[in-house]
Amino acid sequence: QVRLVESGGGLAQAGGSLRLSCEAAGSFFSINNMGWYRLAAGKQRELVALFTQERTDYADSVKGRFTLSKDNAKNAVYLQMNNLKPEDTALYSCNANISPVRHVGREYWGKGTLVTVSS
Repeated sequence: QVRLVESGGGLAQAGGSLRLSCEAAGSFFSINNMGWYRLAAGKQRELVALFTQERTDYADSVKGRFTLSKDNAKNAVYLQMNNLKPEDTALYSCNANISPVRHVGREYWGKGTLVTVSS
């Protein structure tokens, strides 16, 4: 019933920019946490940027380059990625903790969108 719909991945040159979008579609009570993780070849999945109730978290490697924003009316978050580096190449997946009903939280994952950064 709840889906995370992602878009914006693709190919960019080093120093270029991409903007990822994630919209929570379906019926639910509230969104509690929402953001992006990535999985690169040979590495474990890592947090990129995440809105929580308390703060906005960024990976140290993307601070100053990536910016997480949101549009509450669209139940969406956006990841503006500037000054891309080849090391940013990964499958980026939207993640959200969503309450389908009040007082219940559940984790949801998008299918992922591939970001490839060339030298």
